[in-house]
Amino acid sequence: MAGPATKFEQFLRGEIEKYRGVAVPLRASLLERALVRRAKTERLHPNPGDEFSMPEIGPNYEIISRYGSEIREAIHHGEKRYFSEPITVEKMSPDGYMILNGHHRWAACLRNGIGRIRVSIVNATHEEDIRSMLQQTDNHRRVTLDLDEVVFRPEGDKDVERRRPFAVRPLERRPMRLGIPALFRFFTDHGYDIWVYTKQYYSFDDVEHCFNRRRAGVTGVVTGAGRKTVTDPSGAGKTEKLIADKYEETLHIDNGLLLKTSRKTGGFEEFPLKGTAGEWSREIMDIVQGMKA
Repeated sequence: MAGPATKFEQFLRGEIEKYRGVAVPLRASLLERALVRRAKTERLHPNPGDEFSMPEIGPNYEIISRYGSEIREAIHHGEKRYFSEPITVEKMSPDGYMILNGHHRWAACLRNGIGRIRVSIVNATHEEDIRSMLQQTDNHRRVTLDLDEVVFRPEGDKDVERRRPFAVRPLERRPMRLGIPALFRFFTDHGYDIWVYTKQYYSFDDVEHCFNRRRAGVTGVVTGAGRKTVTDPSGAGKTEKLIADKYEETLHIDNGLLLKTSRKTGGFEEFPLKGTAGEWSREIMDIVQGMKA
């Protein structure tokens, strides 16, 4: 195993060095993201900010071998879909796509001679996007919510907003917690900026569009929260500090708790949310109104 591993690591170092200082993320159009479902494996490039590409961590060859077995099993049964999920990538200059999630699957495809692989192109949030979002607001209070844990709900949940089943963008088909649009408009009217976070690599423009369609715009969207990216190798810490330094007061809203923090004093207050799913947004509005009083 030492021979092939060393050879692949040399290839990995060469790929990273080839694009060091010249790689720039590009924004893919909605049409391009909808039409491009497969890409040549050789056009996918490793992300130097990912643990997979770091010499002190690097690839896990046991995982790569396991994915290789899945590929060979799929080929044996005449299947062309090797994995259940596509590799998440971002369009980049000067060519090809930067891998955001799926390095080990990509490596398995390379080692097994797979010429094309399924991809999902997204427009991830970068530091320059965060700075642009912050420049467009004069508010000094914000609200933060987790997109997948709080805003979106599981399939089958009854307390959700009416959906658009034939929407072009997949996020518009996700069940959204009942009362979210009204709550967001309430916060906007009361001088709060709204920031939503997700560990997933959604396209941030898709997230914005999802809320704009419901007339409940958000101030900022942070995708891939907590992960390392090519333009922010420090992960979510650097991004969160950039945002937090803007605001004097923050309301962190979870499924069962509203946490108010003050940057100036360092103090915090906790407000448990006891209502049912249908009363969740009304309870939050009442708490915020009580703060103002």
